[in-house]
Amino acid sequence: MGRMAAEGNAQGLQVSLVTTTLLTKSMVAETGPISMEVISDGSEEGHAKQVGIPAGSFFTQSCAVEIIYYNVYHERLSLQDTVEDVSLPGLPELKLSELPSFVSDPDYLPAIRAFVLDQFVNIEKADWVFCNTVDQLEGEELNWLRIIMPVKPIGPTVPSWYADQRVEEDHDYGVSLWKKDSATCKEWLDDKDEGSVVYVSFGSLACLGSEKMEEIACALKESDYHFLWVVRESEETKLPENFAAETKEMVLVVRWCPQLEVLSHRAVGCFVTHCGWNSILEGLTIGVPMVACPQWTDQPTNAKYIEEVWEVGIRAKVDDTGIVSRGELKSCIKEIMEGERGVEIKKNTFKWKQLVKEALEEGGSSDKNIEEFVASICG
Repeated sequence: MGRMAAEGNAQGLQVSLVTTTLLTKSMVAETGPISMEVISDGSEEGHAKQVGIPAGSFFTQSCAVEIIYYNVYHERLSLQDTVEDVSLPGLPELKLSELPSFVSDPDYLPAIRAFVLDQFVNIEKADWVFCNTVDQLEGEELNWLRIIMPVKPIGPTVPSWYADQRVEEDHDYGVSLWKKDSATCKEWLDDKDEGSVVYVSFGSLACLGSEKMEEIACALKESDYHFLWVVRESEETKLPENFAAETKEMVLVVRWCPQLEVLSHRAVGCFVTHCGWNSILEGLTIGVPMVACPQWTDQPTNAKYIEEVWEVGIRAKVDDTGIVSRGELKSCIKEIMEGERGVEIKKNTFKWKQLVKEALEEGGSSDKNIEEFVASICG
């Protein structure tokens, strides 16, 4: 959002991130072009429109996932246990396992499912529906959404320094859930050869079972590459005994890291990701091939796009127990790092990197949408 904030600031607008009291307790404030304002945790739906202020919604997930949720919300998609494939307008054909977890299993975390679907309650009242995506990435999806709502893709909302570099001071998002171990990561990466490191991160929320953690740990231990693995403090007890000591020559484990800095480092050649939308956009923007290991929510659908639509990575297959085995993970990483398929994937990542950059450059599709929005606010 720094790109939009900087554009607004240049036109005399003060840009603020409005968040709830609960969420601010889990954020670490950083410097940036966006100030933070806190509201109560009660329902504020519709307040802006009630007092005559223009209002916009912001879709933080992919348009593909939003189309799925929209159809579920309007009861146009009802799944039975026997369903194998799902066809929806604007989307490629999806298997049941490629749908968001709240859709493939309606009984899974029902409170969060309801929260996700409620984003469409007042969507028809929005003056704008901003999407954290790019026209070239999700053209068909956006075309379908444009029929029913005033969507404007403004993404990727990655700090300008890592994309178009038009806003010099835009190096970071401005907030972080945890303290980053920047110095340790940089020092370790600086000592590695170009493209020799595999970066592994499962995001800020996913909690992996002990068996999953063991398979990942063993895959890293048995591979011939260097790994930088983010393991949050709450997950550290799931690591195999003596893992850090036994792998200290090849693996660096940190609790949190500056992901953009890591992905953009010359030493990183592969990104093992949980397929969170922000992580995917960062990988696409910087141009890093991915191994997709989706865990829940929108991630299975995102993994489908990584492997089959954009062809910028490989989805690791799970076994009958829903776990990616050490052998499978090792195989996927090796294919990315030195296989024939990896060569094509790297070409595709470069192509998408260029297209994303073009969208953010002056006159690009996302840039135009931001300019038009700011102009409409400033009169």
